Amino acid sequence: MSEKPSVLFVCVHNAGRSQMAAGWLTHLAGDTVEVRSAGSMPAEQVNPVAVVAMAEVGIDLAAQSPKILTVEAVEASDVVITMGCGDVCPVFPGKRYEDWKLDDPAGQDIDAVRPIRDEIRARVEKLLGELPPATP
Repeated sequence: MSEKPSVLFVCVHNAGRSQMAAGWLTHLAGDTVEVRSAGSMPAEQVNPVAVVAMAEVGIDLAAQSPKILTVEAVEASDVVITMGCGDVCPVFPGKRYEDWKLDDPAGQDIDAVRPIRDEIRARVEKLLGELPPATP
């Protein structure tokens, strides 16, 4: 059994940015990274425009659903990436925290969401290069 690095993406509704980031990391890292996403106030569903934007690049978010942020999810993650959830995310010593300032895709059309999607990909690629490899 290997020890994989784990990343938690958090935004308020877990319907746009954090779902897209989790989709990118899962797509780019495969099973080498444990990926989680959550929200402090989860929406009813993933933003349909975010689903379409990700489908355009071959990533299917249609089956995903927003999840509530839990202390356990933060504790189980090595890296916690917040995207506009402010002080809601619990902080634990020894965790790496980053706050990504990204436009919120909520209420935006596809032309506005594509650049957000692409910026998230670039940030996820950079993050992936900084994660330690899984250990046997």
